[in-house]
Amino acid sequence: MHIALDAMGGDHGPEELIAGALLAAQQADVHVSLVGDEVLLQSHLETAAPDSHIASRIHIVHSSQVVEMKDNPVDAIRRKKDSSIMVAFGLVAAGNADAVVSAGNSGATLAAAVRKLGRIKGVSRPGIASFFPTQKQPVVIMDIGANVECRPQHLVQFAVMASAFSRLHGTERPRVGLLTIGEESGKGNHLVKETYDLLNACSLNFIGNVEGRDVYKGDVDVIVCDGFVGNICLKISEGLVDSATQMLRDEIVRSWRYKLGYLLAKPAFRAFKRRVDYSEYGGAPLLGVDGTGIVCHGKSNAVTIKNAILEAAKMVKKNVNQEILNGIAAESAVVQLEV
Repeated sequence: MHIALDAMGGDHGPEELIAGALLAAQQADVHVSLVGDEVLLQSHLETAAPDSHIASRIHIVHSSQVVEMKDNPVDAIRRKKDSSIMVAFGLVAAGNADAVVSAGNSGATLAAAVRKLGRIKGVSRPGIASFFPTQKQPVVIMDIGANVECRPQHLVQFAVMASAFSRLHGTERPRVGLLTIGEESGKGNHLVKETYDLLNACSLNFIGNVEGRDVYKGDVDVIVCDGFVGNICLKISEGLVDSATQMLRDEIVRSWRYKLGYLLAKPAFRAFKRRVDYSEYGGAPLLGVDGTGIVCHGKSNAVTIKNAILEAAKMVKKNVNQEILNGIAAESAVVQLEV
């Protein structure tokens, strides 16, 4: 398995990305192509693994440009044709890599994927899915930011694609919920109401509406929404975890009794942190493109990158795209999907 890593993306620079690539190569039979400034990457690679045989699985592919976080995604991939993200997806298009992992500009990553690889037949809007931790098993939410304005058919496609991704992780018949403001079928805006009727007519395991307060209960396996709502859910969740953690720390230091209690409960706190830590999930898969790509958080550390690389390899090995293609074809008789 060969994964192309956009080594110029992310907030921590190439060092953390290279460290993640090395961890992945140590843990699994994967080769990783670091895409970016050859001189810079070679220098960091020699420092990170000067004598390791694992370094033989790490390759460098030069690119002369970088898409910055501030860049407009579509404009950037038009102007920066030799950017690391464009070159990375070019490797997949040419058959020289199986998937791409990037911690850079997520919009540009999706735009580059569509430009270089195209869309799966029948998919009109590729999107980004993500695992959210719950009281039970993680839930897949889609879309989390790629498509801020959607039609009902797009949300049905998200449900099909997210269900295929959920099955990859062992859920035989994923329960699908529609995110809205109330459990009753009539609750929500025009988009939600029309989507409800379409999902109800599909062969998917649609169980009805899901309210925001129920997202973390774990009673569904897939939750669908437009990218505007999904991205707000994502950012609120990230902010809540960070704020709750800081507030807990503030309370612990107020008293020696609290400090003692923390020491006794430290293993439980560590387990909780693992459950809500995005680094444990690797990244968010691009679903609907005719290839495999994963978008990581800009603050991703080496463990996150390692997990993303392994997740990308798993998606390729299990052929999630074929599952999506089959699912879209199966539902086309019920829903007129746009091309």
